[in-house]
Amino acid sequence: MNLLVLGANSDVAHAVSKKFAKEEKVNLYLASRNMEVLEKKAQDLQTRFGVNAKVLFFDAEDGQSRKDFYESLDPRPDGVILAFGYLGDQEKAQDSFEEAEKIINTNFTHAVAILEVIAKDFEKRGHGFIVGISSVAGERGRKSNYFYGAAKGALSIYLSGLRNRLSGRGINVITILPGFIDTKMTEGMDLPGALTASPDEVAEDIYVAFKKNKSIVYTKWFWKWVMAIIKSIPEPIFKRMSL
Repeated sequence: MNLLVLGANSDVAHAVSKKFAKEEKVNLYLASRNMEVLEKKAQDLQTRFGVNAKVLFFDAEDGQSRKDFYESLDPRPDGVILAFGYLGDQEKAQDSFEEAEKIINTNFTHAVAILEVIAKDFEKRGHGFIVGISSVAGERGRKSNYFYGAAKGALSIYLSGLRNRLSGRGINVITILPGFIDTKMTEGMDLPGALTASPDEVAEDIYVAFKKNKSIVYTKWFWKWVMAIIKSIPEPIFKRMSL
């Protein structure tokens, strides 16, 4: 199996790469912008698991290079993990649309652009799977992160539509909905320990979702019920809450 990991330098992406390398002995395409760090991670995967790990430069913001990047892959991947994202700064985004635009584009627009290229290829071949890492933040807008939440909510809806489009061709699209994760992106944040997953826990859930051909997975599992409660709160009450 050939697996493409987009945003391969992220903590979750590296954990997922390790899991698939260990369990499936995949050939890995590791794609990101920081090549120096990525080379070290690729070497670690090759040494520990005896797999091939090819390092590739990928800039999600560069429209022309996205298509050229995918078309250069030989052989084409059998599966794709979309793992890049940008949490951003909510307060900064409220004062500067440049920050808001970066949050929206990184988490939604650029993700959709590369996935459409991949989906067209998978559809033509009648083969493949796509894993998109979204967030429970997209399930209901909150004042603390509504730009990030809006982008991730849009990504979740897009993945749902893509799943509906590709299912008839035997291609599964899996939406991953994490809650808090202890990563570089959340470093310095006061995260609630009991509600926070490690990258390895998220990777395990992604792998199980792949093996069981699931469509939507919350990680940790109880976030499904946490978000069900949050979404059920009446709007007049929700407006008075500090979330």
